[in-house]
Amino acid sequence: MRTQVGIVGAGPAGLVLAHLLHLAGIESVVLEDRSRAHVEGRIRAGVLEQPTVDLLDDAGVSRRLHREGLVHHGIEIRFDGLRHRIALSDLTDGKAITIYGQAELVKDLIAVRLDSGEPILFEVEDVRLAGLDTDDPSISFRSAGRDETLTCDYIAGCDGFHGIARPSIPAGVLRTFERDYPFAWLGILAAVAPSTDELIYAAHDRGFALHSLRSPTISRLYLQVSPDEDIEAWPDDRIWTELRTRLAANDGWTLADGPVLDRAITPLRSFVAEPMQYGRLFLAGDAAHIVPATGAKGLNLAVSDVRALAEAIVARYRTGDESGLAGYTERCLRRVWRVQDFSWWMSSMLHLLPDGDGFGHRLQRAQLDWLVSSESASRSLAENYVGLPFS
Repeated sequence: MRTQVGIVGAGPAGLVLAHLLHLAGIESVVLEDRSRAHVEGRIRAGVLEQPTVDLLDDAGVSRRLHREGLVHHGIEIRFDGLRHRIALSDLTDGKAITIYGQAELVKDLIAVRLDSGEPILFEVEDVRLAGLDTDDPSISFRSAGRDETLTCDYIAGCDGFHGIARPSIPAGVLRTFERDYPFAWLGILAAVAPSTDELIYAAHDRGFALHSLRSPTISRLYLQVSPDEDIEAWPDDRIWTELRTRLAANDGWTLADGPVLDRAITPLRSFVAEPMQYGRLFLAGDAAHIVPATGAKGLNLAVSDVRALAEAIVARYRTGDESGLAGYTERCLRRVWRVQDFSWWMSSMLHLLPDGDGFGHRLQRAQLDWLVSSESASRSLAENYVGLPFS
């Protein structure tokens, strides 16, 4: 088998890349080690930045997103029982965010891939990369009981943090930067109409809480917990009681509860691998970087990566210009570190920190007070939250 671009991973990064290449007339093969049902059922992030939505519009894959997604023009910062709205659209010349579950976006992208007739193979096994520093890199794998080798011009590693792409780069090439945060998120998906029209970020003496949304009938909520917390110690009643405490407002606002459909505890961490390329292998999305979920940036950062990669590959085939490929890491990392900084700032401002002398807590209060009282501070948050321009 031979193709122009081999794509490892059928998450948002790999699927968006495959579609952008298809629109440019460039062949690709997408390989995924999980089943289609698993990939389409994974519960992940659901906040899309304005540039991400614009890209999906341009790519012609946003019809259902606009029909079912929830457009938000602001978010709420809540502390001391007081509610403070950050008017995202007013502060960013009309830009907004759209709530649309990652699983739904993946379904849309898989459907358009299948409609295109371009190859996407699920449940492949024993995936290995070879010849990355040659003109003919290859991907070997087993599919439907047969051993296969896919020879490519380029390989895109879009297979997540635990995938095989990044570890395929020889030892000593990559430098990694990481930080583990002293807290995790207990996230639930609940069959109850949201109690808010916009996301609520709450700082509380018992820890951070977030009220997000997935649809008019499904709510997504989070609680700050310890990274070593046992999920079995959190029955439904305890979760809802804690959410009501941390999200409480002085104006009579109430939180509606309902059946918990899914729950999980996810530690928060930052990770960046540099460079994001080796030979003819290019890393994108979680294969290259992880950001704390507080800033809602992971999926959007992956889309930014593959947009840059697609542009570089298209330029190579159309004009022979390889400068975009050579500069892929530099271009992506400018945005990666900006997003890391924003996500770190949001996390450190809103979460309960292990602070014995109270100094950090008072700094947090000073940050929150400044954020909600200064238009320039609110504008800075808004510009980063709705998404900086891809360029």
